[in-house]
Amino acid sequence: MLERAHLEILLEVKRQGSVTAAAEVLHLTQSALSHSMRKLEQHAGTEIWIREGRSLRLTQAGDYLLAVAQRLLPQLVLAEQQLAQFAQGERGTLRIGMECHPCYQWLLKVVTPYLEAWPLVDVDVKQKFQFGGIAALLGYEIDLVVTPDPVLRPGLRFEPVFGYEQVLVVHQHHPWAGQEEVRPEQLIEETLITYPVPIDRLDVYTMFLLPANCRPRRHKTIETTDIMLQMVASGRGVTALPKWLVTDYAPQLRLHTLRLGPTGIQKHIHLGAREADWDTDYLHAFVALARQTGQ
Repeated sequence: MLERAHLEILLEVKRQGSVTAAAEVLHLTQSALSHSMRKLEQHAGTEIWIREGRSLRLTQAGDYLLAVAQRLLPQLVLAEQQLAQFAQGERGTLRIGMECHPCYQWLLKVVTPYLEAWPLVDVDVKQKFQFGGIAALLGYEIDLVVTPDPVLRPGLRFEPVFGYEQVLVVHQHHPWAGQEEVRPEQLIEETLITYPVPIDRLDVYTMFLLPANCRPRRHKTIETTDIMLQMVASGRGVTALPKWLVTDYAPQLRLHTLRLGPTGIQKHIHLGAREADWDTDYLHAFVALARQTGQ
């Protein structure tokens, strides 16, 4: 009774906003599309959508089927892609989602030797899933997520692969440049530059400033690491980044790093995947290489 075509129609109508546009994308006539859905409604004994003038409103049953389509269709597409790759003698594609802006620089150090070691595997890095990688992993839109903040969920597995220290970065002539550490209250009169991420996902806030009930005078967001560090080097503010990342830029930009508090903030980059996929040879090999690269 329920066919894949019905799910594709619902999903496309939702994306396109109309039956006419959805029919065009799906290479169907509008009448054929409508007939298919009426037949489903007759078999199910309930309406899927209701016409209101020129627009459609999903019923409760329609909303349920749409949720099913959004969950199942990506898995079906993935299964077809992998079957095609096996049929063509290919190993597959490892789709990696990023939940960590600065981790991209680290990832490049892993990808290069990995591609050399696995010539039949393609790597696709999906940055659009920044800070939403867990949902993408559960939705089968990616195979591996890179994150400093793993979220334990049934069916997922995370492994720490690289430890690092989160530090405060200032320019060489900053009054704090001679210090080894900084206290939260010292940032009250500073401009803090961060990636455009919610405060509850920024370690400098959650693990340093907020526990001390402190906030910077100004909080400015910048998307790229290069520009962020250029701003710090020119005295426009301070930032908090992994120490290993700053080390790559420090000699040319003359930056100085300080420990965040007396003990500092210690973090790990984690790689997460679906438990059922963990032993896939090329995925498992990537995790092992990432662990070696981080040492």
